[in-house]
Amino acid sequence: MEYGVSYPTNEVTADPAAVRKFVRAAEELGFSHIMAYDHVLVGPHDNRDPPLTGPYTEEDKFHDPFVLFGHMSGLSETLGFVTGVLVLPQRPTALVAQQAATLAHVSGDRLRLGVGIGWNYLEYEALGQNFKVRAKRLEEQVELLRRLWTEPVVDFTGKFDRVDRMGLNPLPTRPVPLWIGGYSEPAYERGARIGDGFVFAAGADDAVAAWGRVKHHLAEFGRREDEFGRELLTIFARTPQETADTLRRFRDAGGTHGTIHSLQKRLGPEIDAHIDWAAETKRLIDGG
Repeated sequence: MEYGVSYPTNEVTADPAAVRKFVRAAEELGFSHIMAYDHVLVGPHDNRDPPLTGPYTEEDKFHDPFVLFGHMSGLSETLGFVTGVLVLPQRPTALVAQQAATLAHVSGDRLRLGVGIGWNYLEYEALGQNFKVRAKRLEEQVELLRRLWTEPVVDFTGKFDRVDRMGLNPLPTRPVPLWIGGYSEPAYERGARIGDGFVFAAGADDAVAAWGRVKHHLAEFGRREDEFGRELLTIFARTPQETADTLRRFRDAGGTHGTIHSLQKRLGPEIDAHIDWAAETKRLIDGG
């Protein structure tokens, strides 16, 4: 199992020195990858109709993952970079294709793109996209992204995108891996059908059960488990020991990747506390 660590973007200051310190520590500690989250806009939840039910408000900080990873790739040699997850349907497909291809080039093919449909309808509205069709749009986008990454000239007509004999130049050296994220049965089915892997964000029991549902759908579609990735982001683990135990449980159930999550642990805005949390968790994993 490969172990990574999430960048604590919501809690730490937007300080280039903190980013450099975190990246270098992650590489020295032997982590395989860094994960970053995605929101373009945040805002207050009060007086919204319908209500906003997601976890983030105007108090939470987010960096654009493509820009952040472009900077991080220049600070490291071995770390991979994972979006966990990019809210794909609120972004222009062709632009995502170029951003991901460019990042793949400059990082030496160290990008893995986790994508999902998101929850904030106001963010969709501000970005000029239709929240109600986001699941259908994501499926079409995955198809179009793969074509844009492999064909020099693409002629594509879908329900949401039209590409009239256009293409990227340069193409990436290989298609960027596309993993699906989510919490629902439709997401598990979608991931098994069109994804290269799945990103789970859950406790140990729920993650194992969710992986069971994805496995069920993989069998339905005749896809091989050993060619499909599965990653657990430990958002609910409260201590380094619980994080290590959660990741070991997921590994034993067939997990291929795990990411340590240090947010919402009362560690505060200083990057050293988050590095120490990750280091202690890694020590417990390696010792067990």
